[in-house]
Amino acid sequence: MSAAHLFDELTSRISQLAATSPAGDLEKNARALATGLLSRLDLVTREEFDVQKELLARARDQIRTLEARIAQLERAPSQPDQ
Repeated sequence: MSAAHLFDELTSRISQLAATSPAGDLEKNARALATGLLSRLDLVTREEFDVQKELLARARDQIRTLEARIAQLERAPSQPDQ
């Protein structure tokens, strides 16, 4: 029996033992509890976060552009009304 086969068989038996023991139930319950707690939090996905980050960056760029334009208009000599 090779070492790799022995290792695979050992890990398989440990997994089976853990699945049928109270430890397996404990792990399932802990996962369910953690999932329940996390679902109550107001979290967003990474994709949603990245989209909002990109929108914010664009808004900042537009604000900088508009601020520069306003500053340029304020520096320009005023023309008399006709």
